[in-house]
Amino acid sequence: MKVFISGNIAPIGLKQLEDNNISITQWKEERQITAEELVQACKDKDGLISVGPNRIDAAFLNACKHLKVIALHSVGFDQVDITEAKKLNIAIGNTPGVLSSATADTAFLLMLAVSRKAFYLHKKIINGGWKNYEPTPELGIEINGKTLGIFGLGKIGLELAKKCAAAYQMKIIYHNRSRNQEAEKEIGAEYVSFEELLAQSDVLSVHTALTAETKDKFTLEVFDKMKPNAIFINTARGGIHNEKDLIKALEDKVIWGAGLDVTNPEPMDKSNPLLSMESVAVLPHIGSATEETRDAMAKLIVENIVAGLKGEKLPYQV
Repeated sequence: MKVFISGNIAPIGLKQLEDNNISITQWKEERQITAEELVQACKDKDGLISVGPNRIDAAFLNACKHLKVIALHSVGFDQVDITEAKKLNIAIGNTPGVLSSATADTAFLLMLAVSRKAFYLHKKIINGGWKNYEPTPELGIEINGKTLGIFGLGKIGLELAKKCAAAYQMKIIYHNRSRNQEAEKEIGAEYVSFEELLAQSDVLSVHTALTAETKDKFTLEVFDKMKPNAIFINTARGGIHNEKDLIKALEDKVIWGAGLDVTNPEPMDKSNPLLSMESVAVLPHIGSATEETRDAMAKLIVENIVAGLKGEKLPYQV
């Protein structure tokens, strides 16, 4: 059986593929593989491990309908036409659960970095701007005892909520399509309407999937309903917030700050004004980027690939 890998995965995953007598071909160039190149690379393959923002759309799936399985190097699957894959009987697998803690850590990091203007002040040192002691300029804000609002309280959101409640005694509110009884019982999270979430949150953190319903959910009109001292955090998908509207909301002081691990588009252009704002912190989509998490993701990918090549139900099937 032959599998194409469209980027780098942890070495432990490559070894496990070889141990299962799977022949692998891997994209090694530093640039992202194009849609046409991906189709050509998969022409004589039985499976695909999709790394990065590859569009697994109807055009690709029909061009490669011979594939038995596609294993995503992510928990998100908004880049996949699931309906078309199902119609063509191509199994799609993802990597749920194992990246929850690491991604929650990233959201926590961004919350702290934004609240103390850490990225901006670090660059000030590099640029020679650290001169004399000044007690009042460029002050941050404290988050102890404040309200954390979570949009999409699933596994990742719950991990963040537990950290914030334990470390900073934050009140937890959330908005989901359905209530999270586990979170309500475990940490006393309170279910609120979307409007209440906006009005009450001192920190609003996004942990939902990117869907037709959530695409561009956070616009200027929505930011305008938040507190003027609120911090917006997004470690889910860049398409959930409208980036031009976020920039304007920050410039006009509609909200206080923002922390992003995801942008739209990705990679972000180095001239993006968000990168020079005082109360903004941006990371290059590193939510799951720890050795432990990437190893765990690779193991799930191999389990999905092996099962799919055997014609069995994937253990982590979308």
